[in-house]
Formats: sequence, C-alpha cells, structure tokens
Amino acid sequence: MQLSDIEHHTQFDNFEFIAQQIVEGFITGLHRSPFHGFSVEFAEHRLYNSGESTKHIDWKLFAKTDKLFVKKFEEETNLRCQIVIDTSSSMLFPFGANGLQNKLAFSLYSAAALVYLLRKQRDAVGLSLFSDDLQFHTLARLHPTHIRSLYNQLRSCLLQTQSQTSFNKKTSLAANLNNIAEIVHKRSLVIIFSDFFQEGDYNELFSALQHLKYNKHEVIVFHVSEPQHEELFEFSNRPLKITDMETGEVIKILPNTIREEYSRKVHAILQELQNTCTQYHIDYVKADITKGFEQVLLNYLIKRNKLG
Repeated sequence: MQLSDIEHHTQFDNFEFIAQQIVEGFITGLHRSPFHGFSVEFAEHRLYNSGESTKHIDWKLFAKTDKLFVKKFEEETNLRCQIVIDTSSSMLFPFGANGLQNKLAFSLYSAAALVYLLRKQRDAVGLSLFSDDLQFHTLARLHPTHIRSLYNQLRSCLLQTQSQTSFNKKTSLAANLNNIAEIVHKRSLVIIFSDFFQEGDYNELFSALQHLKYNKHEVIVFHVSEPQHEELFEFSNRPLKITDMETGEVIKILPNTIREEYSRKVHAILQELQNTCTQYHIDYVKADITKGFEQVLLNYLIKRNKLG
C-alpha cells in the first residue's frame, strides 16, 4: 500500500483499521517475496514453567494442544520501542490539494502500522512528537487503552496538518533527540521519522544521535524524503516563488540557475548524515514517500529479528 491509496479524510477516523490493512498487505506480500519464511511471529503466549501460579494458564489452548501455555502480559514485553516523529512544517511538503500525500502523513501512517505490528508481537511502544519542542510524549506500554490513545494522537496530528496553524513550526532536532535519549527507558529501540532539514550546525544533530547510542538505545533513522523536488530540484524552468514552510520567508528563483549547486549541497549533507549513522552503528533508511510503507516495515522487521 502507498500513501496515494489513502485518499479521503473520512478514513482518518480509524487509524487502527488502516494500520491493519497496511500490515496485513505487507505480510501477504512478504510471503510471496524472497523474504518468504522471514520471522513475523505474533507471540501471545509462553510455555508454562513448572512451579509458577496456574492462574493465567489458557485452558482452552490446553484442550486443543495438550500443552500448558500462559497468557503474556505487559510486564513480560520482549522489547520497548519509542517512535519519534518530526512534525515541523517542512514535513508538510509536498502540500497537495488533499493535504495527505506529504512526508508527515507518510510518517504518521507508517507509525500506525508499526504500532499495530509491535502490539501483535507483544512489544511495548511509546510515541514522541516534536517540532521546536517536545509536543507529545508517552513511555512505551502494551495495554490496549494505551495503544488506542496512540492511534488517537496520530489521528489528531494528521487532522492538524489540514489547518494553517501547522505552518511556521520550526525544527529543533538536536535538542529534542537529546531530551528523548534521557527520558526514554534505557535500552529501547528508538525509531525516528524526519526529513532532517534544519537550520544551523548539523554537528549538534550528529552529537544527539551519538547521545542515543551512548544511552544504550538501538536506533533506526527513517530519512523521510520526496527526492524528485527536495534533492534533485526537478522543477520546470520557469520563475518560481518558493515559501519556506517553517519561517514563511519567500524567495523567487529560476530553477535551472541553482539546480546543480542546490543538489550538490543537499547530497553532501545527507551523505554526512548517512556516514554518521554508519559510524555510530545506527540503521539509516531512505524512506521515499512515493514508494509505499513496505520499506519501513521490512527494515523494522530486519532490525527486530537481529535484536532477538
């Protein structure tokens, strides 16, 4: 499933349903792909250990299997995962007629699909949303009420992108990632969705990524992008008026006169980001919003299987 398949705002009401469709379609495709047999087990039970309380034994399952299994609960979670999403105004690009097919919408639906998959795998999940400051944060949990609140928060964030109040929201990537590194449960899997566009020194961002690793977190960086315009600058060669979505600044340009220099500078920044991630053993994934959610789910599962 791709972002373009999610069209009408009437579907905003059920993020869990959309997440389920994304995940089930992905798993069906996975079984037809070279990754057939890849572990996507959903652990709802564990074997009963002799001597422990029989209170939570699943007797219906015992009748079917003749084996004793115990239902798993939140405190028995295998993994704590924190999903971190950049909600600054640059993430609204490209701002189309329906306001859906942009980097932020892609990130929110990807997060919903990950929440669904994590829940099915009995892994605890938390959510952090930030722009210039940390707007929403909750620690990783597994309880159904908590999961529903995450879907509601993702839905609310998407609805807010339809209003003008979503513009002029700047990014403080380094400060927020440093904060999250400290307040998230130690040894969590931290999944970051951002376009990594920011003003100022990128060394502060690289230091914040190092901070996450120093605090023993595993990290996946999903660099959310729309490469045709943001990296290759493939606009038709006519006078353009471009508005900075975070500052409101307007400039007028002729694309052919700056395309080569612009692309060179953007490539250099992104290459340095990728090199930094490699240096700190952080998984870096280019998430092209025109190519569907499979790229996010597959890279998450590869990482999840490595963690055991």
